[in-house]
Amino acid sequence: MPHHTSLIAILCVGFVLAFVLGMAAQRLRLSPLVGYLIAGVIAGPFTPGFVGDQELAPQLAEIGVILLMFGVGLHFSLKDLMAVKSVAIPGAVGQITVVTLLGLGLSLAMGWPMIHGVVYGLSLSVASTVVVLRAMEQRRLLETRRGRIAIGWLVVEDLAMVFALVLLPALASVFGEGQSAGLGIGGVFATLGLTVLKVGAFVAVMLLVGRRVIPWVLERVAGTGSGELFTLCVLAVAMGVAFGAAELFGVSFALGAFFAGILLNESEFGHKAANDSLPMRDAFAVLFFVSVGMLFDPSIVVERPWLVLATFLIIIVGNASVAMLIVSVLRLPRLTGLTVAVSLSQIGEFSFILASLGVDMKVLTPDARDLILAGALLSIVANPILFALLDRWEARQAALAGPADEPDVVVLPETITDHAIVVGFGRVGDQLAHLLQARGVPVVVIEEDADRVARARADGLPAIRGNAAVERVLLEAAPERARLAVFAIPRALEAGETIARLKALNPQITVLARAHSDLEVRHLLEHGADGAVLAERELAYSLAEMVMSMPPYRTMRAAS
Repeated sequence: MPHHTSLIAILCVGFVLAFVLGMAAQRLRLSPLVGYLIAGVIAGPFTPGFVGDQELAPQLAEIGVILLMFGVGLHFSLKDLMAVKSVAIPGAVGQITVVTLLGLGLSLAMGWPMIHGVVYGLSLSVASTVVVLRAMEQRRLLETRRGRIAIGWLVVEDLAMVFALVLLPALASVFGEGQSAGLGIGGVFATLGLTVLKVGAFVAVMLLVGRRVIPWVLERVAGTGSGELFTLCVLAVAMGVAFGAAELFGVSFALGAFFAGILLNESEFGHKAANDSLPMRDAFAVLFFVSVGMLFDPSIVVERPWLVLATFLIIIVGNASVAMLIVSVLRLPRLTGLTVAVSLSQIGEFSFILASLGVDMKVLTPDARDLILAGALLSIVANPILFALLDRWEARQAALAGPADEPDVVVLPETITDHAIVVGFGRVGDQLAHLLQARGVPVVVIEEDADRVARARADGLPAIRGNAAVERVLLEAAPERARLAVFAIPRALEAGETIARLKALNPQITVLARAHSDLEVRHLLEHGADGAVLAERELAYSLAEMVMSMPPYRTMRAAS
């Protein structure tokens, strides 16, 4: 049996290269996406050394697209969009329109067909949700108004790109290479109308049937108690709906996966579905970016540097300027405009999906796709620098006149001393914090989830939103004045690093932590924890105590 196959080779080399270069990008304070894309370039046919299978790579990328779009649907929030609709909808539509026209103008100057210019311009107008969310989370801006506006803006962009992906095959059939030029306006509208009818039929089936069947199936599978079956069910829904949408209704995999995610998001198992499918979505998302990198010919940077520069400037200056202008017209604070502008001054996953589909449909050339990929790489590299400049400008403005839009920062009063820091406000942390509070122990909570933070504050507990592993989040809990810290999160390996940092800040603090194996207990103790509770063992002790307190075992307990 041969041990070297194309599929195994591309998976192994792709994951290893992506991990190494992703870590390198992270150390350089860049988005890991840069590392994944460069890993693809190294594994591609345009660089020496290993060359991945060029037939398998697009198929893996297609699976990545399905799971990426499924994730977009799982996290789609109409409520969040409606909260900022007066800014996000006109802003995103205006920005996409203007930047698409800029791209179209450059393409016409190069002599490209108009349809090529439209696809090229659209690809330059949509920001990467992954990059923006990472930047917002680091700065804890997701709960501020400017953060919500930026995210709402991205949601509108994502919806516009979903619509573009649906219409592109129809447009390609009319304007693509080898198509009849004599269709006339009637033929164009007939083709587009047929596409809209197919999409409408698919949406109707999903709303009438899928909305009932999918939650029912999930409930039955969850009732079996099998975690692996539930995860498999979630993936089967994502892949099955995407495949069915393409085969039965002739619409894209992307639209099918997007709607599957939306329907799961509406069910009571949506949160569990999102968590259970996350590792698989992350893995194939990495392969998607690696596969995109394999398509990129880096020689374009040397052969056409001015076109690469022009593409980069449209992405950076075009998107940022239009966004800033629109926010100014709507009379919002300058800081809000700058935050939105910097957030949108890069492109990512949707641009790659649209560009790859455009090449497949022959409404975009491989050279144009290379320009888009080069612009994306440069813009993702530049984005952290732009955010750093924004941070410095905001700090200067705050020093002069106070912050215009304060992030969710908690300043504990000096009266809170000898308190207990509870890291994690899930099922365990929630109970623990309330038990300590009831016994008169001052409690400060650190939690990442916004809903849990809001619940803790509603219960009168000072709560800090963020990851305790981030130093500035940990410092807000005033560890130098605390007497005790309890790590109620189930991630023992992450907790160990944070405990070591906490002990360095306050060597006298007592630290307790939660573990789920003897290995985790050892890891926690080695990193400075004073005690580690093995959850399963404590549960067994509690159950044993309950058993021994019931007849006929009471006498046996008294005798012992």
